[in-house]
Amino acid sequence: MASLFPPVDPEQGLNPNRKGKRRPIPLRMIIPNMVTLLSLCAGLTAIRMTFEERYEIAIYAIFAAAILDSLDGRIARYLRSTSKFGAELDSLSDFLSFGCAPPILLYGWNLHSIKSFGWLAVIVFAIAGALRLARFNVMLNEEKPSWQANFFVGMPIPAGALVVLLPIYLDQIGITVPPQLAPLVVVYVIVIAALMVSRVPTFSGKKLGRIRREYVLPLMLAVVLFFALLASFPFEMLAAISVAYLAYIPFGWRAWNRLARAHGDLGQELSLDVTVPDEDETGPADKS
Repeated sequence: MASLFPPVDPEQGLNPNRKGKRRPIPLRMIIPNMVTLLSLCAGLTAIRMTFEERYEIAIYAIFAAAILDSLDGRIARYLRSTSKFGAELDSLSDFLSFGCAPPILLYGWNLHSIKSFGWLAVIVFAIAGALRLARFNVMLNEEKPSWQANFFVGMPIPAGALVVLLPIYLDQIGITVPPQLAPLVVVYVIVIAALMVSRVPTFSGKKLGRIRREYVLPLMLAVVLFFALLASFPFEMLAAISVAYLAYIPFGWRAWNRLARAHGDLGQELSLDVTVPDEDETGPADKS
């Protein structure tokens, strides 16, 4: 009786119709994915540190994941090694590091004191993070006017992950957040989750690639000062950055609408609402 499986030629792999050997993968194609995996490891480490009640290290791990997440895409574009696999891996890493690790950290730190209500905030934030990533991946394939390149629609999930930890930053710098205030923390978490899935435009900074020559040295000094302050007063700086980011959101919304009117795209003006994708956008989509 004939075998149900065709013979496999070790030179051709599992596919007998393929001719020749498989080409080796260039190292430059792997480097961005390794950075993404490091971000994923940082997110997992944050969850472990939460279980061990080492909340300060957990915050550092999430911050490190955010830094690595900002680098992997830029490295991929610089090395010309972007791929659908990398996009899928990046989304999965972002969901764990920024959609799951921060609310679990909040739950272990304070929200566990109100039990199910605290866990509800964790679920809401994680679901909002998943919806945010799914909508972002779908919108990558949409053609948009060039002026929109400097905006995100909704709060990006890395920013949401860092901003939602504001209550812990305040607690670390001496502004105590007792368990009695856990319901307010739940409300704050849900507000940040709503901003992630909303259509509120926020600045992305993608077009900030060139500066005038006279601003080079002041900018370098400002960057050095920023990181020196961040290293010396990490939680004070993270709290200040979070508050400043939230305060700047209305200005981004106004700038979006002003540019929409200036370019005649009145239909692109956005209101502060939460939307659900259309029916043809609810299924899986390829990411470029």
